[in-house]
Amino acid sequence: MSTARQDPVRAAGCVLWRPAPGGDVEIALVHRPRYDDWSHPKGKRKRGEGAEACALREVLEETGHRCALGPRLPTVRYPVDGRPKEVDYWAARALGGAFAPGREVDRLRWLPPAAARALLTRPRDRDLLDAFLALPRAVR
Repeated sequence: MSTARQDPVRAAGCVLWRPAPGGDVEIALVHRPRYDDWSHPKGKRKRGEGAEACALREVLEETGHRCALGPRLPTVRYPVDGRPKEVDYWAARALGGAFAPGREVDRLRWLPPAAARALLTRPRDRDLLDAFLALPRAVR
C-alpha cells in the first residue's frame, strides 16, 4: 500500500466577513450545488501552493471578492472517502469584488452571524464561525 494514499488532502479557506451597518459584521456563505450545502469558502491546495495563497485564491474564485487575511482559525480535520483532509482557515476581511455564479458555487449570501450560523450545513463550519466570533473585534 502506498503511503501517499494516507497523506492528508490539504486545503485552505476563510471565514469571510465585512463590516455591517451599526458596527456588527456580515459573514459570507457559499452554496455548493454538488453537495447542496452552505459553507465557508475553501478548496484544495495546488501543488507547491502555500495555505495562505490557497485561501486567498479560493475566496476569490468562490465569492468574487478579494480579501485580507486576519488571524488563524482552527484547522479542521475530517475524512473524505477514507482519506484524511486538513483545512487551514483564517478570518478574512472582504476588500471588494462581485460574485458571479459558477459550477462549483451557485449562490453567495452575506448574513448576520446568527443567521449564518443557522444556515451553515455542517457543525464544523458552525464551530469555525464561533471561533471567529470569539476573536476580539480589534484583531479580526
